[in-house]
Amino acid sequence: MDWYGEFVSKLINCRLCPRLVNYRETVPPLPKFSGSDYWRRPVPPWGDLGNARIMIVGLAPAAHGGNRTGRMFTGDSSAQFLFRALYEAGLSSKPFSISRDDGVRVRCVYITSAVKCAPPNNKPTQGELSTCVEHWLRWEIEMVRPRAIIALGRVALEGVGKALGARLVFKHGSYVDVMGVRVFMSYHPSPRNTNTGKLRLGDLVNVLMMAKEYVGCP
Repeated sequence: MDWYGEFVSKLINCRLCPRLVNYRETVPPLPKFSGSDYWRRPVPPWGDLGNARIMIVGLAPAAHGGNRTGRMFTGDSSAQFLFRALYEAGLSSKPFSISRDDGVRVRCVYITSAVKCAPPNNKPTQGELSTCVEHWLRWEIEMVRPRAIIALGRVALEGVGKALGARLVFKHGSYVDVMGVRVFMSYHPSPRNTNTGKLRLGDLVNVLMMAKEYVGCP
């Protein structure tokens, strides 16, 4: 897709939010990744660009996930939980997302985030969220033109709402139709939610299957 190359080339050079720039560039590597070269830039989205009927929107890249690997929902525990669900839903070729060269392919799905840089404590400010939505997420929605969006968590839903010009209320497992797009909602697959049982694998698979059925992805 012609727009995607232009989008990524501009995105990865973004320095609009000083706090996020400082954090992504200075966060200390985890000991197990001490020999790795961290990406430390805004993290590109990815997916089935030719047939992306479903857009999955996370909160932001993980400091030691996307901020390390350079691909959204790649290399951390949240990514592995999401990809186990995608695999069970028939939307991913493999039940994991480890690196940019792991050979994983997704089907009917485009994976992105409301905020493009890893924020301290996984908490972007309202200004940072608004900046990312205005410059990046709105552009993505206009270009991808998904039939369904899955917002993973309240912050992601808020970002989607800003992009679509609507105030959305989060409720796991529910959906709302906005501007010709059906927006599905799920808890974020963070360890805080998955380790406590707040979000079970089957719960996320169910949301994915609802979206898959809605958009008619075989």
